[in-house]
Amino acid sequence: MEQATFGAGCFWCVEAVFQDLNGVEKVVSGYTGGRIANPTYKEVCSGLTGHAEVAQITYDPSKISFEELLEVFWKTHDPTTLNRQGADVGTQYRSAIFYHNDEQRRLAEEYKKKLNDAHAFPNPVVTEIVPLEKFYAAENYHQNYYNQNSQQPYCQFVVKPKVDKVRQVFADKLKIEVSTKK
Repeated sequence: MEQATFGAGCFWCVEAVFQDLNGVEKVVSGYTGGRIANPTYKEVCSGLTGHAEVAQITYDPSKISFEELLEVFWKTHDPTTLNRQGADVGTQYRSAIFYHNDEQRRLAEEYKKKLNDAHAFPNPVVTEIVPLEKFYAAENYHQNYYNQNSQQPYCQFVVKPKVDKVRQVFADKLKIEVSTKK
């Protein structure tokens, strides 16, 4: 098993986007990239800790590659907005790849360069690519949030469209039990 850690706005969205992919064994919402140890959700939401809301993905590289995870990452958020995703504004919502090794760094930087060189987005990709230093799991009520709270308005209007997009665009990468539920 290997791990990837991505920040792409609210971690409820990021977690939900990756949970259904074949080869993804576990997704944990959490915090990284900041200055204080063991931050709380309230502290991170203040924007004063330097931490980003992230999802740490444990995956089987024989079933899904880091490159495939990157493709889902880039296509399920706006990597051109600095410290913002939709109505969520602040450094805690920044677009970021916290790499676990040099190979992940290289692949992420190459992918970002290709996107910018091809003008894949109307504006340049501002995703930061930095080493993962310390990951802190978020409080238990944030884990598996979308699946447990799918009827809440934020989940209906913000998370669900991203999950639906992944199920359409990446149907060939879904876990069998998810692809039969569509």
